[in-house]
Amino acid sequence: MPERIRSRLRTCVFQDLQVLEYRRALDLQVDARNAKIRDRSLQDHLFFVQHPPVFTFGRRGGKENLMKPDNFLEQQGIDMVQTDRGGNITYHGPGQAVLYPVVDLERARIGVADFVYGLEEIMGRTAQDFGVAITRDPRNRGMWTGSRKIGSVGLSIKHGISIHGLALNVSLDLTPFSWINPCGLSRVAMTSLEQEMQISQKKDIRVSMDAVKEKFATYFCRVFNFQLIRETTHA
Repeated sequence: MPERIRSRLRTCVFQDLQVLEYRRALDLQVDARNAKIRDRSLQDHLFFVQHPPVFTFGRRGGKENLMKPDNFLEQQGIDMVQTDRGGNITYHGPGQAVLYPVVDLERARIGVADFVYGLEEIMGRTAQDFGVAITRDPRNRGMWTGSRKIGSVGLSIKHGISIHGLALNVSLDLTPFSWINPCGLSRVAMTSLEQEMQISQKKDIRVSMDAVKEKFATYFCRVFNFQLIRETTHA
């Protein structure tokens, strides 16, 4: 881990949003960031969530990488949302662990590149705990196992404060990824923790989302030197 990430211990409010519609989760992030822009002394926030099925587009585009017409996606119950995060198109759905850090990077003295590296590190350490070795790949930010992509990172930074974050495929149905060029990359296979564990152990395996949530919280604190304050959310 780069030494520049070594920041002083800070507190962060941790909230489990459970399964929440993408736009509502985005509104919570934007509200938290706007509040911090008005008052930089406010605590950072860390949101853990799963989303109903949705394709999101980044600043680099994404609609050109849809391989199915809009009416097909409507029939499948998949929403589509344009965002201001970096990157291209991706898919979110139940069974995918998503972590949204609303962090004042300037006050924490964390560079954007180091922050992205650290978010990838959180996914890597979590997967390793489940016996799945994942690595970085120069083709695209996020995490990979072999030639298969298992996790993504995308951020938006305004006034030095981040929103959006990371998404790790845990147990979700991977089919919708076949309807797009994930992250704008053609002929890229997606995978998940459960799929990789089932392949390696040759048996049916279920991964607890609560266990993944706790590992995310633990490694976020270790990687970025935070202390969490847990809060119940009524979204």
